[in-house]
Amino acid sequence: MKKDLMEILACPVCKGELELRTESEEGDDVITGNLSCAACGEIYPIEDSIPNLLSPDLRRELAQ
Repeated sequence: MKKDLMEILACPVCKGELELRTESEEGDDVITGNLSCAACGEIYPIEDSIPNLLSPDLRRELAQ
């Protein structure tokens, strides 16, 4: 995920501002980490440079 996407991303649940927490990076790309919403507390994982912004309910449903 490119770090400059943070300017346009919002929490899909409450539309709050997301905070980026990185675990591994390559240049301006976030490889693993997460996006967290300070407003509602939801956390969205970033794996293989792809942020998973599905709603928490949908993520749980797909994991089953």
